[in-house]
Amino acid sequence: MTPRSDEGPSGITRLVGVYNADGGLMGELRYLVDHYLRGRSCSLCDVTHSPIRRKAAWDTQAAALGIPFELRHLNELDPPLADFVAGRAACIVAESGAGLTLLLDNDAISSTHGDVDEFFRLLRTAVSS
Repeated sequence: MTPRSDEGPSGITRLVGVYNADGGLMGELRYLVDHYLRGRSCSLCDVTHSPIRRKAAWDTQAAALGIPFELRHLNELDPPLADFVAGRAACIVAESGAGLTLLLDNDAISSTHGDVDEFFRLLRTAVSS
């Protein structure tokens, strides 16, 4: 099958990284409390962000993939994606003409220990499989 012009080399039209957290002011505050006072964290947040801001290495590697890559909080998902993710965040989901596919689950993302290079090595392997 030849990829459509709006597909990446693997037939993927979009990647979505789903944080295990809500966005917005209240979601961010809740995450900070959970992270710093309760020791909970989001494995994808650990990869994409330093304690202060988003990691520049993340932006560089995401742009180099050649596939649109969006990051979304749980409360920012459209209903089909929310239903697909349902309790599996943090995760990376691929969208293609065939539908949605879970590329990396929370355990895989956690295994990178927040290392951007290791995360993208895993992701590239998953995309090419």
